Amino acid sequence: MGKTYVRVDDRLIHGQTIVAWAPTLGLEEIIGVDDVSASNPTLRSILTMGVPKQYEAHIVTTEEAIELLKNDDGKTRLVIVKVPHKLTELKDAIRGCEHVYLGNMAKRQDTNHQVTGATGIFYLSDQDISELSGLASEGFDITFQQVPSSSSTTWEDFTKTV
Repeated sequence: MGKTYVRVDDRLIHGQTIVAWAPTLGLEEIIGVDDVSASNPTLRSILTMGVPKQYEAHIVTTEEAIELLKNDDGKTRLVIVKVPHKLTELKDAIRGCEHVYLGNMAKRQDTNHQVTGATGIFYLSDQDISELSGLASEGFDITFQQVPSSSSTTWEDFTKTV
């Protein structure tokens, strides 16, 4: 049975994913979930061109991700989404994942919370906090962490500061 890890990172697949996360987690497959990128062949190509052939890489829509995740092919996977809300849409498909890592989340128009620490700056909206808290209450293990070698902040510790 394969393992599934989840990451929120508004850059989807990039250098840190390949150099730091992939070897640390023992990944075999990387699934970037973004409806806009998945519908644009050029973006799909750009996001996967730097992925070494040892990793199976996909840029897919939410619906395609749900279908991919239904099949446990025994591979260790990383599912990457750009924004926390996407986790709510994928909740049933990622239930039982090993861990949810919150990575780079740039300032957006609706963000009004800034989290510093865990070697990064993370911006969250009230909706992000509500949805992530809901996932945490359902047993999802969530931390802020830029790269595996950096410090991390648990979701529980963060919510004590809000």
